[in-house]
Amino acid sequence: MNEEMNNGGSVEKTPFYKKNWFVILLIIFIPPAGLIMMWVNKQFGKTARIVLTIVLAIYSIIWLTTLFTPKPTQTTQPEPTTQSQAQPSANVSATAAPTPEPTPDVPTEYKSALKKAKSYSDTMYMSKQGLYDQLTSEYGEKFSAEAAQYAVDNLDADYNYNALQKAKSYQETMAMSPEAIRDQLTSEYGEKFTQEEADYAIANLPQ
Repeated sequence: MNEEMNNGGSVEKTPFYKKNWFVILLIIFIPPAGLIMMWVNKQFGKTARIVLTIVLAIYSIIWLTTLFTPKPTQTTQPEPTTQSQAQPSANVSATAAPTPEPTPDVPTEYKSALKKAKSYSDTMYMSKQGLYDQLTSEYGEKFSAEAAQYAVDNLDADYNYNALQKAKSYQETMAMSPEAIRDQLTSEYGEKFTQEEADYAIANLPQ
């Protein structure tokens, strides 16, 4: 019983901390204090106290083990680098070759002037200035100055050879002296070769 009679016959009230409900609450919320109060006050039967002590001891061990066991850290494995990420694309790293600028079309007149200049050079062994004058002359081919200039600039001709062939012609057909041939080759009224070309021709005439 929670209440006892004193010597005077009056009922003595049991302190609240010795009452069963208080001890049960301590066991639930503060197990160590509840166990101590249970054994000190000798509440419940001995067998019940032993069973409660064992159960609470096991519960405490499990709770403490769970509390102090470190949680395993989850490491993130790096994703494997794909080949397309590891190596730059050949299309990106390769330097693009410069696109050549288109060659402008040559006017037909220029092409015709070049063909005519080649014909005169191969058959009549004319000088560069002589070809230009013949191409632009109103009594000759009547090409524009631009077309004639294009022709003589792009003609693949050996003017030393042309001067020598002219000199041989004068020597064989007109029996001219070397100096007279030189003058004829360089004259502005004659063949219009340069002085160097005329010198080459005279130096290589047959003796």
